[in-house]
Order: sequence, then C-alpha cells, then structure tokens
Amino acid sequence: MTATHESTESTTATGGPAAGTEVELAIGGMTCASCAARVEKKLNRMDGVTATVNYATEKAKVSMGEGIQVADLIATVEATGYTAAPPPEPRRPDPGEDHSSEGAAAEGGRDDELRSLRERLIGSVLLAVPVIAMAMIPALQFEYWQWLSLTLAAPVVVWGAWPFHRAAWTNARHGAATMDTLISLGTSAAMLWSLWALFFGTAGMPGMTHPFELSIERSDGAGNIYLEAAAGVTAFILAGRYFEARSKRKAGAALRALLELGAKEVTVLRDGREVLIRTEELAVGDRFVVRPGEKIATDGTVVEGSSAVDASMLTGESVPVEVGTGDSVTGATLNAGGRLVVEATRVGSDTQLARMAKLVEDAQNGKAAAQRLADRISAVFVPVVILLALATAGFWMVSGAGLTAAFTAAVAVLIIACPCALGLATPTALMVGTGRGAQLGILIKGPEVLENTRKADTVVLDKTGTVTTGEMTLLATHAADGTTVEEVLRLAGALENASEHPIAQAVAKGAEREYGTLPTPEDFANVPGLGVQGVVEGHAVLVGREKLLADWALELPEPLAAAKEAAERAGRTAITVAWDGEVRAVLEVADAVKPSSAEAIRRLRELGLTPMLLTGDNRAVAESVAVEVGIPAEDVIAEVMPEDKVGVVKRLQDEGRSVAMVGDGVNDAAALAQADLGLAMGTGTDAAIEAGDLTLVRGDLRVAADAIRLSRRTLGTIKGNLFWAFAYNVAALPLAAAGLLNPMIAGAAMAFSSVFVVGNSLRLRSFRAAG
Repeated sequence: MTATHESTESTTATGGPAAGTEVELAIGGMTCASCAARVEKKLNRMDGVTATVNYATEKAKVSMGEGIQVADLIATVEATGYTAAPPPEPRRPDPGEDHSSEGAAAEGGRDDELRSLRERLIGSVLLAVPVIAMAMIPALQFEYWQWLSLTLAAPVVVWGAWPFHRAAWTNARHGAATMDTLISLGTSAAMLWSLWALFFGTAGMPGMTHPFELSIERSDGAGNIYLEAAAGVTAFILAGRYFEARSKRKAGAALRALLELGAKEVTVLRDGREVLIRTEELAVGDRFVVRPGEKIATDGTVVEGSSAVDASMLTGESVPVEVGTGDSVTGATLNAGGRLVVEATRVGSDTQLARMAKLVEDAQNGKAAAQRLADRISAVFVPVVILLALATAGFWMVSGAGLTAAFTAAVAVLIIACPCALGLATPTALMVGTGRGAQLGILIKGPEVLENTRKADTVVLDKTGTVTTGEMTLLATHAADGTTVEEVLRLAGALENASEHPIAQAVAKGAEREYGTLPTPEDFANVPGLGVQGVVEGHAVLVGREKLLADWALELPEPLAAAKEAAERAGRTAITVAWDGEVRAVLEVADAVKPSSAEAIRRLRELGLTPMLLTGDNRAVAESVAVEVGIPAEDVIAEVMPEDKVGVVKRLQDEGRSVAMVGDGVNDAAALAQADLGLAMGTGTDAAIEAGDLTLVRGDLRVAADAIRLSRRTLGTIKGNLFWAFAYNVAALPLAAAGLLNPMIAGAAMAFSSVFVVGNSLRLRSFRAAG
C-alpha cells in the first residue's frame, strides 16, 4: 500500500484521533522481519507512541499520546524508507459498485504484488535452470557455454532480483541493512565476480570447464564463475517469497471469509411497504423481512413469525436454533424456516459479526513474547552477518585458501543467514490459529493469551448460564396414584401459562413441550407469593406453594410429601398441584444443567485442569449441580455475592494456582479480568465478552475445552517454528563460514526454511473440535 498525500491531508484535517487512542497503519515495502523491527523501533522512538509492527499482516498497531497525529506517524514511517496509510474500513461491496475502486484497492494491490512475484519467479526459473544444469553437468559444457550462461543469468540477477536490489538500496539510503541487503550483496557479488573472471580472467577462454563441487578448492579464482549461484539463489529466494506471500493470503482467509458472511441487501418495511436497500443503510429500529433461505442482515429481535436459524457459519453449531417473537437473532446467520420480521438492534461495526472480525484481526496483529525476542535478534542480525561474511572472506584469504574459497564462503554466509523464518514464526501461526478458531466459534484476543492457556491449572466455572442453562426448567413430575402425568401437566400447565412468573413459565413450557397446545383457563387468579388458581376444563385447579393448599384445607399425601422433601434437599423448587379437592402432584423446577456440561468438565480434566463451581446459590443447589456434572463437593464455592467473585479468584491465585475463569454475566466481568485466563460465553453480556481473553460464541461449555486445546496447539506451533528457525540459522552459519555450503544450496535452504515455517503453521487449519 502507498501513503498518498490525500490520506495524509485528510487525517490532518480531521485532527486525528484523540490522545491515548489506537490506530492501525498499513505498512508497505516491508520484505522481511528486520524491516518490521526497524519500523517498530522508529515509531517507538516518538514521544507518546507505543507501536507493534507485524510483518505477516503488514500492519502497525499504534497507541498515540496527546498531540500526536496520524500524519506524524506516516511521516516517520516514510522517513524510514517504507510507506504507510490508514487501512480502509472493511466493508462489503455494493452489488452495483465498481469493484476496481476503493474497497477493492487494497486487495488489488496484494494481487498485483503476487502477480509480479509470480512473473519474476517463472521467468527466473526458466532462465536459471539451464545455467544451473550447465554448471553442474560437465557434459553440457560446450565450447562457449560460459557466455550463454552469462546471457541467461544476467536478466535473472538484474530483473528477477530487482525487488531485493531496490529494497537494499532504499534501506542503504536510510543507513539500514535488512535481509534484502544480504540477498542483494550475495547475488551481486557472485555476478560481479563472474564478470571479472569472464572479461579479465581466464574463465572466458573457449573450452573452459567448471566441475560442480560442494567442497572448497584452492585457486586464484580467475577461472571460476558463479553465475549458477547468482541465478539459482535468486530463483530459490523468489520461490520462497512467492509461496510465503501466497501462504500469508491463505492464512488470513478466515478473517476475510468472516467479513464476507453478511447479507448484501435487505428488505425493510417502510410505511407498510417492502423496500429493498443496501445493508449499510440499515438503522437501529428498522424492521426488515427475512424470507426462508435468506441471510439475516444484522443483529436484531424477532417481532413477527417463527423459524429455525442456521448459525453454523458463525458459531460452528450444526443444529439450527428455533426462534420466535421476542428472540434475538444474529446478523449473517441463515433463516432456514419460515418468514421473519426482525427489528434491528445493532448495525455496522456494533454487530456480533463485526466485533468477531475485529477481535480476530487484533489477535493476528499481536506478538507473543518469544516473537518479540526473535524480532530484536533479527534487527541486529544483518550487520552482524555482513561483518561475519567479511571476517570469513578475510580468514580464508589469510589461511591461503585463495580468493575463490574466500568468496564462496562469504557469499554462502550472506545468503544462508537471512532469518525471514524468524519473522514469520509467530504471525503465520497466529493468523491460521485465530482464523480457524473464528470458524469454530472461538475468538482469541491476542498472543499473550496463548501463554496463559498453557499455564492454567484451575478452571473456575460460573454456574448460572455457564454450567446451567440460566433458565428455570421443569425437571420432574411426581403424580399421585390414579393420576397420570399427562393430566397433571395439561391442567397445571394451562393455569401456569396465564402467569408471567419465571417458575410458572417453566412449568408451562415443559407442558407444551410434552403435550403441545394447552387449554385456556377460566376464572384465573394470581395469589401473591403463593401461586395461581382457576378453572381448567371444568376442574378447579390450584398450583403453587404448599401453604396455598393449606388455605384450602388440603394436605400432601405421604408419597408426594417425600418427593417434595427430596426435591428441596436437592436445591430444587417444589410446586404442588391440586384439583377438585385433592392434591394430585408435585412438580420439580430448577435451573437445568446443560446437556453438554458433564462432558465438557471431563474434557477440561483431560487437559490437566481442576474444575471448580462458583455460584451465589445456596450450597444444596450448588452441590446438586456439581454432582450431576462430576465436580466433587470440596471444589464447590457457593453462596458468593457477585462482588466477591473477584476475591475468590484472587484467593486461588494467592494459593499459587493459575486460574482460568468461565462466565457469561455482568457480575462475572471483574472476575474474568482478574483471572489469568478469562473465557467469556458469547451468549452472555457485552461486559463479560469485553473482559474475557477468549470468547466462546456458542453457549456450549465443551467449546471452552476446544478453545484451550486450540490455543495450546497454536502456541506449540509458534514454539516449534521459532525452534526450527533458530536451529536452522545456528547450524547453517558455521557450515557456510567453514566453506562447506555452496551458495546456491544455501539459497535453497534459506527459502525452504521460510516455506517450512508457513507450511507448519497452515497445519492448524486441520484442527477439529472434539466429539
């Protein structure tokens, strides 16, 4: 991307963001990790500026102090020899829009860069292969083969390697050296040496032969040419850069796919008419129609109709969710059933889709602690390598090995040293890992989170809404002799359906679920604090607390009294049902445990975590839930006030534990922030999601185990990448300095190391949720 005067002026004109705000800059011209390190160093030298520059995403995340303008940041980057511009807001193109402009500009720029690399690579390979073949196979060395080699190699070294030469020159003008400096110096030196040997030495003589050897041979160098090294190294490194660039695009595909999920157009209701508009024009409060098979345009509430909504592309959940009037729906999900009318509650950047994309992008732009160390090393690596190459050349000349040996070893040192793999180790793994997580409904906030998933040994689970559904549910029905469960639920459910009380609604929903439509009660009356009464199908029905029955001189028979006592001992709410002067049943209502919670807790244990249950409910209720999901009583922390949850997390940390916390409510936000690792259920409140390190888009606790597994796998990939990148450089440099590495093979190995790191990271795309 290029920083234009227009972008600079418009930023200045608007005054730039307020002090302490964060901005993102798209950085152009970076070709390696040390480029990113240089830009980062220059930005951080500015007063009041804290910056992180990511080579893989080609972005700088900058926190600005008071008085700093975006134009100042751009000027600093440009003075360093690179370009900068605020990236355009991600948005979906209009159906009739000219895709060659605006929104497509950034993507088009990257396509152009990839196309240019591909053209140079193909051209260089076609020209370099015969040069390498003639140099390696004496049978192909006809009388004037060396001059044909020069004719073929010259375009490769000049045109094919031009991006390296241009970048090296730009950096040299700013007093800096990068990986491109090493490549440019190495290939240019090989080319210039060959020209000298051909025109002023004996290499240009007819019939000259040039056996291919990996070992050092003493010689004056006048008869040796290195055209195969210059052309071969250029071709290999271009191949590495091309596949690296392609892999980087693949690694970021999940984020682009997220942004493209949403609907492009929406049918809104205006004055009773249906009007088709662009999704960007929707406002909060607008009502819009979603027909079967259409995507829901934005987050909202269903005001008319019922349907099944497929949210698999957003949450990874394969089973469609039934929604009706009053239920919330999420933008970009698919209406799989009937016609819906939805009222928009969030639009644009406030929608869940936009916030997911922002979280993923922020995570991809971050750096792990290990990568920061790698960046610092790569920043000082280049000048050290140039000195090492000079020292290597000097040593071999002083030792009497000759100019050829000295030159070969020095060029090999220059080429093998490029630590591009170091710069790619973390960003590529992060891009793939966070992108894959987003596809599975797992949002990772940043690289530092990965370290915490490895360290965590205790997981504190908020009960309501996390382990349980957070809604009162009818769990059991105990009917007296001579009475059927169907009768109980039909009559009690009909009466409770007329009440708004959460417990009454739990009974009504349970009855509807079992037996369908309920009859309409007559003479319905609410008895405050006790229950409800009325006439259903000619029966005088009472539903409520035992005291309500006592007011009508009714007593519980022994079996129902025992069932009521057992329910209350288990922490459940017991509701009595009577009609026509007889007590007929006892209903058990409680906050039901999610079907997946027990399995989730088993998976968390397999990951080496100790699950603990945290709740404000009384101990009987808490222990009942704990037994159901497999948590021992000693790991239950009950009767905790919302404001005391933070204290519980701190106490566990003071005991030396590394605590992960899973929660979904406003009262969990502080505890999530205090925990070493906060996992927020995406079905919960914005406050909880904001405070968490990992967001689980689905309300399924099993995803918590998947999130920790994915985070640990991503961290393992980063560490593996860094190990191999470091090991490669540490092992290869002494070999090159010792003259045991041909420059062409050094170039191939250097290119392979970068491709290996990116390829290793791409393996994360195969991560699957358990079960």
